[in-house]
Amino acid sequence: MRIAMIGGGYVGLVSGACFAEFGIDVTVMEVDAGKLASLREGRMPIYEPGLEKLVTENVAAGRLAFTSDLAEAVRDAEAVFIAVGTPTRRGDGHADLSYVYAAAEQVAKALTGYAVIVTKSTVPVGTSRRIAEIVRGVRPDLEFDVASNPEFLREGSAIVDFMRPDRVVIGAESDRAREVLQRLYRPLYLIETPIVFTGIETAELTKYAGNAFLAMKVTFINEMADLCEKVGADVHDVARGIGLDGRIGRKFLHPGPGYGGSCFPKDTLALMRTALDYGAPSRLVEATVAVNDARKSSMARRIIDACGGSVRGKTIALLGLTFKPETDDMRDSPSISIVARLVGDGATIRAFDPEGMDQARGVLPAGVQYCHDVLDAATGADALVVVTEWNEFRAMSPLRLRDAMRGQVLVDLRNIYDPVAMRQAGFAYSSIGRP
Repeated sequence: MRIAMIGGGYVGLVSGACFAEFGIDVTVMEVDAGKLASLREGRMPIYEPGLEKLVTENVAAGRLAFTSDLAEAVRDAEAVFIAVGTPTRRGDGHADLSYVYAAAEQVAKALTGYAVIVTKSTVPVGTSRRIAEIVRGVRPDLEFDVASNPEFLREGSAIVDFMRPDRVVIGAESDRAREVLQRLYRPLYLIETPIVFTGIETAELTKYAGNAFLAMKVTFINEMADLCEKVGADVHDVARGIGLDGRIGRKFLHPGPGYGGSCFPKDTLALMRTALDYGAPSRLVEATVAVNDARKSSMARRIIDACGGSVRGKTIALLGLTFKPETDDMRDSPSISIVARLVGDGATIRAFDPEGMDQARGVLPAGVQYCHDVLDAATGADALVVVTEWNEFRAMSPLRLRDAMRGQVLVDLRNIYDPVAMRQAGFAYSSIGRP
């Protein structure tokens, strides 16, 4: 079986490499010359644990190839996946579908026989129907089907998520399209992965609904953390107490500085706008977006208060810049608004992130000092702030941190340290939602 993946970004690259691992011949089409050259040389344009090894092995086995030639990519392909970006459109919060529609038009021109054109990108309801209209307009002679197959990949765990997913959702309307996609996912069927066949609109909406629900869980526990601080409760015990309820579940109940990344921010906005357009406003999603935006902004205020009400002339060590560990993704990371506010208030920032500093240089203010490791960042700092919960931060000796610093303030926005141990080490320690 042969397929094409249009787009060598996060979704396209991970999905293409994993399909190749299933034994399928995959060609990934990428127009960015620099990214294409890196992929052909075995260098990954993104950080994702295990991805480089997976790509290298499947290229060597002849199952995975990269090209900038669309005609080459789709030649003899039974399925063509559109996996290009759908960023938030400037000004109105809708998903920008220009890349998706451009890819659909190009695919229509290049196909020489039947194929299922599959949206892998996260797209609003109605996008696949529009793709079908575009293809028919360009190639009225072409025999094809459209389908929706949303991805549910967590950055940092994407390969495991693809190889052993909770479910696979496929929106398709013809028996032929369903048969092609069923063969494609046969390795998962054999390990009894639930494969949910739906209508096209249902599949498109399922992706947005899933991400919005998880974003609401994150936002809810953050609000409960604020309440815990006021009443003297412990948010971790609250999270455990409700998470053991099978109807609620334990995941995504970790308090912190707010959600970020490539999915939750843009998908909640897009769902909110779609709901408004169709006259069925989602007030819960609207509140989630507003509360999360306010939370990221309030984190800088929390740090300033811990420093006595002013950070002017002070050096702040920031541990972690990416929106979560095990990724180099800086998109909508809480660190962006935190650093902007602290620098604006006169602080000097010394930052360290195991993977994200190259990406951070493009989005953080000039003047941020990027350090070699945790102790380098902490050296001479008046305050230390944990923004992202990388494992190597958890293992740091409190006394070594304290000895490297000039001040005693430690603001733990991810609750990775034991409050008693940190206070015994001499820190003026504060965290999220704990007394």
